[in-house]
Amino acid sequence: MSAFGKKPGLTPGRPSFGVARPMTGGGSSQPNHTPQPSPFPQPDPQLPEGGDQFPPLHSVDLPGNVPTPQTPMQDAMSRLSERASSVAAVDEGPQGFEASVHKIKEQVLPRLLERVDPEAAASLNKEELTEEFRPIILEVLAELKLTLNRREQFALEKVLVDELLGFGPLEELLGDPDISDIMVNGPLQTYIEKKGKLQIAPIQFRDEEHLFQIAQRIVNQVGRRVDQTTPLADARLKDGSRVNVIVPPLSLRGTAISIRKFSEKPITIDMLKGFGSMSEPMATALKIAGASRMNIVISGGTGSGKTTMLNALSKMIDPGERVLTIEDAAELRLQQPHWLPLETRPPNLEGEGAITIGDLVKNALRMRPDRIILGEIRGAECFDLLAAMNTGHDGSMCTLHANNPRECLGRMENMILMGDIKIPKEAISRQIAESVDMIVQVKRLRDGSRRTTQITEVIGMEGDVIVTQDLFKFEYRDEDADGKIHGEWVAGGVRPYTLEKARQFGFDQPFLEACLG
Repeated sequence: MSAFGKKPGLTPGRPSFGVARPMTGGGSSQPNHTPQPSPFPQPDPQLPEGGDQFPPLHSVDLPGNVPTPQTPMQDAMSRLSERASSVAAVDEGPQGFEASVHKIKEQVLPRLLERVDPEAAASLNKEELTEEFRPIILEVLAELKLTLNRREQFALEKVLVDELLGFGPLEELLGDPDISDIMVNGPLQTYIEKKGKLQIAPIQFRDEEHLFQIAQRIVNQVGRRVDQTTPLADARLKDGSRVNVIVPPLSLRGTAISIRKFSEKPITIDMLKGFGSMSEPMATALKIAGASRMNIVISGGTGSGKTTMLNALSKMIDPGERVLTIEDAAELRLQQPHWLPLETRPPNLEGEGAITIGDLVKNALRMRPDRIILGEIRGAECFDLLAAMNTGHDGSMCTLHANNPRECLGRMENMILMGDIKIPKEAISRQIAESVDMIVQVKRLRDGSRRTTQITEVIGMEGDVIVTQDLFKFEYRDEDADGKIHGEWVAGGVRPYTLEKARQFGFDQPFLEACLG
């Protein structure tokens, strides 16, 4: 019942919503009552419903109406609401053809292992092993009464060889050049990064034991180990890809493997410019900085492209120079003939025998290097590198984690203070200002692109503060409908402080023109 004592929707001739009918005085609520003529004009039946008294309500999203555009505030709030109510997607594992091949592999593999000598198989390469396996696989398939077409047979041979000699399900991902990162979160979930975006991969491991065996195979290749006593390990693949492994009890979802892949094709500064990572004047300035033996620190966050930038800068090193690289897990791929990579060593089971980056830097000074390059500085070895930069090893480079050049300098000060060096902070700051010539800031933006956002010179000291000046800076402009960020690189328009170093190598004029824009 309505508030007026009538059931809605049952009164014949009831006006539609939006039509105003004037009330008539003295009306009766009896059904047989005859309404009196109204002294007010009645709505024209030719007018659209609602008349001219109540225009249509376009703000209501009815069929045929155009919704009102949302304001930026409404759009932001709707996106937050959508994010809060979203449900995590559940991975169902391999589907279709891959699932059928995976299922057949699980049946064939145990019988295949009964017929194969593991030592003999390990002495063969993949092509030879495939030829040896082919008749044995056909024999096992006949026993199981399975009939495969040619495509399924080739796929089965590949996954079986990958299982015995390679890295199992990871081989498919490692062979894809578009994948830059592989993240295994236990046996049932693997994510990959393609073009800066994360997505789930259509692979799974049989169980935790299977995944742990693959992790062991990876770290054993470089003389490392991973088990419950040493549940953390850094390693590398043959192509230089960086691998980190963490196993239970530290990882609660099973063995976790993180692989950072690097391009097989050497990356150059011109290629980075073509990718949109920097402008033409910036590329020129970086080429001159690398060729003029400037001491360069590459700063950036995780996955921002620091190692890629370091590899690209190494192309500008004179082929006649002797270059030593020092890393925890050797991943740099320098493009010079006279290059000697060094790698640290973890402690043994007794906790002894560790060789740190600082030990290798001190030893490298006795190996007659022209340049010393550190893959990444994390602690007190920063002071040893600064000493090398000041003792005739101009052109040394390193990377570290920082969000901007000023924070980079502060982190270097803090890393030196982490050691046992008993010198005042002002002396440390002066050492940094006298050693470092240039800071290259790289950043991974939220659209997945990697940009060189700043090139900053270290000028010197003013009181107890390190003075810097920006040669180039990336300025954000806009973001398009696809989420791609647009901006431009702006030259600082200042005379570079390192111009004298460039003049010693005959690059002063192009360096000055590039920096002045």
